[in-house]
Amino acid sequence: MAGQIRIREAGGTWVVRAGGAVIGESKRALELSEGSYDPVIYFPRDDIAMAFLDPSTKQTVCPHKGTASYFTIAAKSGPIADAAWSYETPKTGMEAIAGHLAFYPDKVTVERL
Repeated sequence: MAGQIRIREAGGTWVVRAGGAVIGESKRALELSEGSYDPVIYFPRDDIAMAFLDPSTKQTVCPHKGTASYFTIAAKSGPIADAAWSYETPKTGMEAIAGHLAFYPDKVTVERL
């Protein structure tokens, strides 16, 4: 499966909105494609308003990318649990996504401007 994972520059400007508020915008986003899954946009942490993200206790393990840590977004309308994740120390070959965050599209809006 690791051979089926592609990471490339997403191109353009990407924005993430939570509870109606923009919490991030980036021209440096990455697009990760994995097998038959929909591509996932990874935002550099520097381009996200990290003050609105609280670390969660949730963790999951991907055999190809490593251990993911999750974040709850403190939105004006209330917390959005485990809406974002990050691979702090991704496995070999996945280093490009270190220092980046991805978001669940059913919990926030991620779109290209």
